[in-house]
Amino acid sequence: MSVRPKKELGQHFLVDENIVTVIERLAQLHAEDVVLEIGPGLGVLTRRLADRAGHVHAVELDRSLEPYLAELGARDNVDLHWDDALALDLAALDPAPTKLVANLPYNVATPIVAESLAGLPSVGHWTVMVQREVADRFFAAPSTKAYGAVSVLVQLAAERTGFHPVSRTVFRPPPNVDSALVAFRRVELPERFPHVKGVVEASFAHRRKTLPNSIALSGLASRERAAAALGAIGQPPETRAEALAPPEFVRLADAL
Repeated sequence: MSVRPKKELGQHFLVDENIVTVIERLAQLHAEDVVLEIGPGLGVLTRRLADRAGHVHAVELDRSLEPYLAELGARDNVDLHWDDALALDLAALDPAPTKLVANLPYNVATPIVAESLAGLPSVGHWTVMVQREVADRFFAAPSTKAYGAVSVLVQLAAERTGFHPVSRTVFRPPPNVDSALVAFRRVELPERFPHVKGVVEASFAHRRKTLPNSIALSGLASRERAAAALGAIGQPPETRAEALAPPEFVRLADAL
């Protein structure tokens, strides 16, 4: 492989066909699916997606990979988008993606997933390769070290359908961290989800603070108002964000 992965882009190229088969199974691919892939790299996964799905949108920032993806880009059911996935208007893709299937670059994995929950309403299923600690965080339980804002947001929007630890040897170069595949499907979003999202992010913004103090420091509401909202859902003012289960954040947002 002559191309050199770029550390600043979080690149670790997927090169193992066996793990591609696992991804295909977890993604439950069908001919009518429109798949969004972010970070196709050398196109190993993209080829399988294009063979199984009706359409593939592959978003790649690194133009040096163009020779490896040119053949795929010539296929009728593949659109290559040379852009930053965090800057590209993914909701405007046509046809609209119905599944997100990707070996996500480490440095954008969490924001891509978090923003897609509400920002890509057409997506009903995710199968993503991420760092193991990120995969654990998505469905972490309250009052655990891994539990945070993204845990709440993912669990309010989706339910997990699959999990598969991944060896470092499936990548070139092998990363210095463990990875995992995690699959989940959309459930009905809570009403006023953007407001709920803002409350969740403010609540976790200052983890060493009580929840009312964290919300106040974030400028979302006064400490007194946040404490009153906590009282309305039966929680004391010294409650910390990591102690609340995802549904309680919906109730808290309604009370604020």
